[in-house]
Formats: sequence, structure tokens, C-alpha cells
Amino acid sequence: MIKELTMEKISLPNGWEMKKLGEVCSFQGGSQPPKSQFIYEKRDSYVRFLQIRDFKSDKNITYIPESPKNRYCSDDDILLGRYGASVGKVLINKTGAYNVAVMKTIPDEKVLFKRYLFFYFTSNDFQNRLEIVSSRSAQNGFSKNDIFDFPILVPPLHQQKQIVGTLDKAFAAIDTAKANAEQNLQNAKELFENTLQILFDNKNWENKKLGEIASFKNGMNFTKSSKGQSIEIVGVKNFKNKFWVPFEELEKVILDGEMSEAYQLKKGDIITVRSNGNPKLIGRTLLANKVNGNVSHSGFTIRIRLNSNTLLPVFLCHYLKTSKTRKELVDSGNGVGIKSLNQGSLSSLMIPYPKSEEEQKLIVNKIEGISKQTKKLEAIYTQKIADLEEMKKSVLQKAFSGQFNTIN
Repeated sequence: MIKELTMEKISLPNGWEMKKLGEVCSFQGGSQPPKSQFIYEKRDSYVRFLQIRDFKSDKNITYIPESPKNRYCSDDDILLGRYGASVGKVLINKTGAYNVAVMKTIPDEKVLFKRYLFFYFTSNDFQNRLEIVSSRSAQNGFSKNDIFDFPILVPPLHQQKQIVGTLDKAFAAIDTAKANAEQNLQNAKELFENTLQILFDNKNWENKKLGEIASFKNGMNFTKSSKGQSIEIVGVKNFKNKFWVPFEELEKVILDGEMSEAYQLKKGDIITVRSNGNPKLIGRTLLANKVNGNVSHSGFTIRIRLNSNTLLPVFLCHYLKTSKTRKELVDSGNGVGIKSLNQGSLSSLMIPYPKSEEEQKLIVNKIEGISKQTKKLEAIYTQKIADLEEMKKSVLQKAFSGQFNTIN
């Protein structure tokens, strides 16, 4: 449970004080020049303009003309995101001007070490309190007055520096362990993918264009104002990293009139993403198992239905999910803003497969066995990464609750 905004009475080490954040810091909001001044390549007399999106990545950097009207920060300043999904996000090591959705915090360096303040902003105590005050705002944001009274433990400066040294050392070890876990997770995924490619790389198999053994159907379009039959729909958001259509997650939509039999999803149908703003999602596939009720698929997808018994749908779906095939489908997509896969691209896709149904089943069983082991490894490494993040929070909690000795 999140604590209320109070200056809790706790037993402090000798020389430590509980202060209000506004007593040891000042805050400076940003400026908002007109968008007509924005450019996206560095020029002389232009500076970087930091915005909310810069808390997530360094892509699409914006520059503005230098001006005394701007608010500026240097690379040792601490910036806080003030609105929306970036509330409480901390940005450091950036130089330039910053906008009104960003707040610069300026510690009184006679009593507060700047990097100690940075760690405080990333602590659960600060973040939980900020969640309370920002949720009360219609804009899901906060002002300097909202955080002025936040309590912060202020040890003597030399002890702040000791704490920072301890935290830096602990976090470096945690980050190394996390990087190793992330690499192991990536290695597990790559091993599975490489194994898939080996299993499907057989020169003696049959090779046919997908259009020779399957038919295609673009999905249904509908609007919120439609009035007619209610059906369940497979949409782009249902794909993620799934193999089977998640019937329990499908949304119900209203059509104009009744659904034609031609759009009814059937067992063995494969649905692939046709159109999306993110080209990496193009060609994702789902296989339908037993279908109950009226179920179809959205206009952003294409249905693949085999018209021959020579190929098992589950074998085809595994092949379509290989990175080599996905890349071929993504590269075949057209469009500038929104990439789109068409039936022609699918139709010309070459599908290698053994003629024997038993051999197809054997390949599928091997793939699913390897997939099961891979998912176990992925679960282990994913949990380890989560545990390491929790360890960071625990270390910070100890540092900002007067338990300095326990984190050495």
C-alpha cells in the first residue's frame, strides 16, 4: 500500500535530518517555443530541445534556436518528467533547452549531493508519493508545489557520498548480472530460431508456392456505429507471441447486417497480420484450433486456408513463424506510413515441406519439444531480470530509510 504524504517519525542515525524536498532544492520549469522553430538536424546557434519523448529514447532529436527566452540544462542537471507516462521519469547527462513538461531540480549543494538526489528520485518512496499527487491531477501531472513537502532523509554530505558510492557499486554489479541474464535470454531465442532453420532446411523436400496450396481472404471492416450481427473478431492485438488463436481474449463487435459464411473462421485456418504502422508486426501468424460460434478476423489481417491435404496447417504455421520467412514477408510489404502485406506476396511465398504427413508430424513434435524447453529457459531468465530490478528497489529502500549500514 502507498503511504500517505506525511513526515514519518523514524529513528535516524546520528547527524541525519528529515527535510522537506523544497527546503533543500529549487525547481525550474521549462519553456515552450513555437513548433515553427523546430528542426531535426543540428545547426550552428541551435541547441537540443528536450521533451517528454526524450525520456524514452534519443531518436528524433529536436533542435531550436538559442534564445534568452529558453530554459537550459547542463549534463549534470537532473530533469523530471511532469506529465503522462513520463511522470517521475528521471533524465540526466543531457545538455540543451527543455520544455514545460520537464522540470529541472537544483539541489542546495551545501547540504545535498546531486547524485544522492538522483537516487532519491528513483526510489520507491519518491515514486509512490508522486503517483498519489499526479493521479489527483486531470493531466496526470505535478507541479513544484506538489512535491515541495515530500520528505527526504539528508545525512551529512560525506555520508551521502558514501551512500552514493555503495549504490553505484551495488548497481554496477546488478546491471552486470542483468546484462548477462538478458544475453542468456537472447541466446535462448536465437538457439531456438537457428534450430528451426536447420529443421526446415531440407533440399529433398517438395517446394510449392503458397498460392498453389492455399486460398486467402482479407478480414472484415466494421465501425462503432454498425448495427447488425454480433461476432467475435481476431485483431492485431491478439497476436503478440502466441501460436494459437486466443479465443478467450477475442472482442465482440457489431457488423452492418449479417456475416457471410465466407468470413467464418474454421479449424486449421491461419491468420496473418496484413497491415500495421510497425512493419515488424507484418506477417505474424495465429493458427485456429476448434472454432465455436461466429468468429472472423479484422480487416488488418489475412486468412490463409489450405485447400489440399498435402500439408498440415500446424507445420505451415511453424514455417511462417521462422525469422527468415517473417523477414521475407516484411520486406514484401508496401506502403510508406503503414506497411501492408498483400495476397500476391503470400501467394508467391515458396513453402518447403516433406510429402509424408508422418514426417511433417515428426518435425512439428521436434519443434514443439524444443519450444517447450526454450520457454522454460526464457521464463528463468525473465524472472531473474525481474528479481534483479526488485533488488535495486530494495537497496534504494534501505539507503533512504536510514539503514545505510545494512547495505554495505
